[in-house]
Amino acid sequence: QVQLVESGGGSVEAGGSLRLSCAASRSTISTYCMAWFRQAPGKEREGVAAITPGGGSTFYADSVKGRFTISQDIVKITLYLQMNSLKPEDTALYYCAAVPIYKFGGRWSDPYEYNYWGQGTQVTVSS
Repeated sequence: QVQLVESGGGSVEAGGSLRLSCAASRSTISTYCMAWFRQAPGKEREGVAAITPGGGSTFYADSVKGRFTISQDIVKITLYLQMNSLKPEDTALYYCAAVPIYKFGGRWSDPYEYNYWGQGTQVTVSS
């Protein structure tokens, strides 16, 4: 069983930065595709960014390209999301997700692709 624990959320003003972390319970990074999703009140869960094992490929939603960066630390078994130039529309509950690479169908932004989820960390951006 894989456990994912997010941290790093908080409240910032527009234009500010935050770095989210997702600590995994085992060596998921080397064999799992991992991603960040977010969900705002009344909206569907949205794929923000994803990364393949070893960081070979990364994917981003158009709304965050150039502002957010996904990365991973294999030694620390931790996934990161560096968020810069934050906007009020980035306000949401952010989730970490993972799926074994052999089960990954390529639809990185589809939440049904992932079978392990964290509990989420809240990000609030004020104008």
